[in-house]
Amino acid sequence: MKYKQRKKALILLADGTIFHGKSIGKEGSAFGEVCFNTGTTGYQEIFTDPSYYGQLMVTTNAHIGNYGIKEDESESEDVKIAGLICKNFSFNYSRPAADGSLEEFFEKYNTLAIADVDTRALVSYIRDNGAMNAVITTEVDNLESLKKQLAELPSMKGLELASKVSTKEPYFVGDENAKYKIAALDIGIKKNILRNLVSRDAYVKVFPYNAKFEDLEAFNPDGYFLSNGPGDPEPLVDAQALAKEIIAHNKPLFGICLGHQVIALANGISTYKMHNGHRGINHPVKNLVTGKGEITSQNHGFAINREETEANSNVEITHVHLNDNTVAGIKLKDKNCFSVQYHPEASPGPNDSLYLFDQFIENIKNN
Repeated sequence: MKYKQRKKALILLADGTIFHGKSIGKEGSAFGEVCFNTGTTGYQEIFTDPSYYGQLMVTTNAHIGNYGIKEDESESEDVKIAGLICKNFSFNYSRPAADGSLEEFFEKYNTLAIADVDTRALVSYIRDNGAMNAVITTEVDNLESLKKQLAELPSMKGLELASKVSTKEPYFVGDENAKYKIAALDIGIKKNILRNLVSRDAYVKVFPYNAKFEDLEAFNPDGYFLSNGPGDPEPLVDAQALAKEIIAHNKPLFGICLGHQVIALANGISTYKMHNGHRGINHPVKNLVTGKGEITSQNHGFAINREETEANSNVEITHVHLNDNTVAGIKLKDKNCFSVQYHPEASPGPNDSLYLFDQFIENIKNN
């Protein structure tokens, strides 16, 4: 019965290309940058990851929704993607531990999703032509109006989105009697990052995206952390100023993803928008310090300039992405600071890189 009620839907890309599908229930339109994730599991964590704010997510795995939703596996308080595009949407789920269906989850958070899309063709098109703005819609007879709205949608390049997902007020995570105190800047932080810090005997105070060094310093932390997050890192001038202050005081600093890019910008290294980004849970990275390979979880559409990084005498490249040789990690030679472009906390993904949290704690111990 549910299948018969589903309406025609389509994806309209900024260049005018159209892909067809069916709605999974909710009607209307959703705008954002279209991107794809190649992970075979972890869809709930992906949909609730603040780094995906403002993006229409194409999942390359053929089945989405088949194991339902479990409330404690969300990476934030609600759905962060602008909308979902998939091949087969499972209205039923089979995991005994699940709290409900993905359909109910999307209804709760008013998220538009369309299925029965040729996602292989769509992903191939994005790979060839690059990530671009798009709209998914059930208003298939309203294309001219949608084209006008799509033309007015700002590009992800230059777009500041951290303020849309950051906490409004500081909050605490963990045991206040823990051994270490860490001040974390929330520019789109994931819950599993906080879990990994807390599990290493840390008490974390999480600060809003525009917090000043004096705000974090008043907590008297042992270390500082800059989180992942959405959008272009260049407009985050407050976060860059904060990173400069922390580095100038030579405090232990660790950055992940957007935080990694902010640290690079604070050191005079520019960033750029990638052709289609890295989003998946099987990206190969080489640790240049140990010589070991890591299979990593990645989610980013921007990267730091490799030539400028190599030319900076104070910065060492510690990790590289083996698919395209982009910079995947750096450390400062004369300061207690390092960062990576990928997600050692995974969620979803492999745990090859969890040692980076241990490295951060070691840096705090040795400070």
